[in-house]
Amino acid sequence: MLHTFLISLAVLALLSIVLEEVTHINKAKTTLFLGCIAWITLFIASGSPEKSKLVGEELNENLLEIATLWLFLMSTMTFVAYLNAKGMIQVLVQKIFPQQVSVRMLMLQVGMFALVLSTFCDNVTATLVSLGLLTTFNLDNQMRRRMAVLIIFAVNSGGVALITGDVTTLMIFLAGKVHISELLVLFIPAGISVGLLAVLFSLKAEGHVSTTPIAQSYNTVDIVIGVIFFATIILTMVLNVLFGIPPVLTFLFGLSVMFLVGRTSKSKTEELQVLEYIRQVEFDTLLFFLGILLLVGMLKEIGTLNLLTDVYGMYNPSISNFFTGVGSALLDNVPLTAALLKADPVLTTVQWLGLTYAVGVGGSLLIIGSASGIIAMSKVEELTFVSYLKYVPALLLCYSLGYVLTLFLANHIHG
Repeated sequence: MLHTFLISLAVLALLSIVLEEVTHINKAKTTLFLGCIAWITLFIASGSPEKSKLVGEELNENLLEIATLWLFLMSTMTFVAYLNAKGMIQVLVQKIFPQQVSVRMLMLQVGMFALVLSTFCDNVTATLVSLGLLTTFNLDNQMRRRMAVLIIFAVNSGGVALITGDVTTLMIFLAGKVHISELLVLFIPAGISVGLLAVLFSLKAEGHVSTTPIAQSYNTVDIVIGVIFFATIILTMVLNVLFGIPPVLTFLFGLSVMFLVGRTSKSKTEELQVLEYIRQVEFDTLLFFLGILLLVGMLKEIGTLNLLTDVYGMYNPSISNFFTGVGSALLDNVPLTAALLKADPVLTTVQWLGLTYAVGVGGSLLIIGSASGIIAMSKVEELTFVSYLKYVPALLLCYSLGYVLTLFLANHIHG
């Protein structure tokens, strides 16, 4: 009876995520509420101080994992929020893109820009910046829709190669399944699959488009903080490879440097405005992860995740990983990844890399399968759930190519 109730809470949470657009109830609120109810129930049902103590230990273990993820995401989001608020990312966009370009070339440039940007920024920011780029060009409806679809795929693809880009990649890394140096190989299949999609979408594209430059003002300290951000990313990888220093520690150090530099020339009011920006835009994301990880931790506690391992283990992991990625187009990839990590299947490095690519990119197959897709649907009028379906064959082809290339390259390098 207890297990049935707890599993029903997890199912309710999953439904609240899938039906968020219908119910208009924020998934962060529902998952956090149900996650807390689940653990409170475990404590009440424990029946004795000894069992209650064991449940408490399991909860503490979960909270440690969650805190590590939270602190890392908070650090990266603070950097990106600052640079975005000061217009630094927009300045970078204008430096990269010419004022006049062919539609075919623009398609490829937009895809590669979204791919690279999403390796350093979270998916939400990368999508918003890339979609904002489209508004500066005079594009017809069909081309705007195609580019929006390309951005969704590129943003999800870019996040798989670095822990700063995608939460599922970060989760797999923090679980000790892959090293930063091993993840970097994923950038090659991600780049090739995005390039292929850009070529497919631009086959019948003709003509040129132009843009109007927008004046942006920034000062020296903004540039310095931008340099600190990229230096922190590089140091995170180098220090982890050489000395095994956890990425969260390096990023918190970079964040402290940013605050010290920012305080020398910024007023207290401006600092508060940046914090307010983070609170409004990103806090829901953090609360959502908290709720999901609490629920998945509860499923592990009651033994339900053993069933997931059994189903996952019925097939070759390379096949299971591919279809797990396809499944992430229907189910949110964060709970999927968290559940698999808690179930802890025995996989090789090559198979973990395959899973990292699959759960990162597979959500692109449906517009509701990723945060990037949901944002694009709300920002681009021409893009709807139904209109997105016509691009599924091309997306599936590029996803499959990327997955096969991931296994091929990983086998040759790490096999």
